[in-house]
Amino acid sequence: MKNSHLRKLAFSVILAMLTFSGQAYAAGDLYILNWTDYTSPDVIKKFSNETGIAVHLDTIDSNETMLAKLRSSATGYDIVMISSDFVPIFAGEGLLSTIDAPHLVGYDNIEPRWRKPAWDPQNLYTVPYHWGVTSFSVNTKHIAGPWDSLKLLFEPPPEAKGKIGMLGSPSEVIALAQVYLGMKTCETDASNMKKVANLLEAQAPFVKVYNSDGIIDRMGTGETWMHLGWNGDAARARANNPDVKFVFAKEGAIGWMGNIAVPASSKNPENAKRFLEFMLKPENSGLSANFTRYGSAIKGASEYFDAELKSAPEMKVPDDLKLTFVPACPAAATKLMDRVWTKLKR
Repeated sequence: MKNSHLRKLAFSVILAMLTFSGQAYAAGDLYILNWTDYTSPDVIKKFSNETGIAVHLDTIDSNETMLAKLRSSATGYDIVMISSDFVPIFAGEGLLSTIDAPHLVGYDNIEPRWRKPAWDPQNLYTVPYHWGVTSFSVNTKHIAGPWDSLKLLFEPPPEAKGKIGMLGSPSEVIALAQVYLGMKTCETDASNMKKVANLLEAQAPFVKVYNSDGIIDRMGTGETWMHLGWNGDAARARANNPDVKFVFAKEGAIGWMGNIAVPASSKNPENAKRFLEFMLKPENSGLSANFTRYGSAIKGASEYFDAELKSAPEMKVPDDLKLTFVPACPAAATKLMDRVWTKLKR
């Protein structure tokens, strides 16, 4: 009886150890899907060192690509970064978990203007990551000024032929074209969208690439002389090439907030929560900004910005800039955008 009892006790201990080990292993990972050049290695290293959680990173080049991935049952991601205009789309399709952000530790660190935004009115699905501006950068050595208008990008001079880069995201390209033409974004008027199509088709012979990846390298090396893109990428390109200038155009620009969300298919929701709360700390948001070169929505994060970021011209958004935060476009507008983009890319 005693030996039998000992054998049963030993088996129970081993089973408990195996069960605990399995749980620990499952809880030891975090799978992130983020944009290229938008994840700080130092942030990931710090998070792993503090928590013991192993972080695995995959990258995408647009909101459309991320949406397609999650729609196609690409499960296993615990954290995704989504632009503000796509948050209602992801949430509306049931692709995001409810995180109830106001109850997260550190929620009060979010600047009041970025709490409960239009794209997530109760912060049920997201917390802010970084915010920025979509316009274009120009190589001032090769393209003559003045550098103050979107006309330079959309109706380029002859010397720019084959030297322009555009984003690979139809929503971003078309939104900025609409700003240049003085239209509202998410246009549903077919005649206005015809004007957008004509503009982009006339520009197309000047375009070397439609790709949201590799902007920093293309502008930094001089492969492209102008590129539609974001102020943070322009700052990083300028670090490699001082002739790169980000343009805050007189016609306006697109503003956006990158948001951290948890997919509904997450296998490690507790680790995702730990990452959300980690990124709500000013020192961690500041550390991330030092890599991405974008603004932070977290109070006190700027105290941790490095000297170059604090003085970066790309961060000095003019007070009078007409900054448009694009909403989630209705189906009618999306259908027209798809038509314009499909014809452009033929």
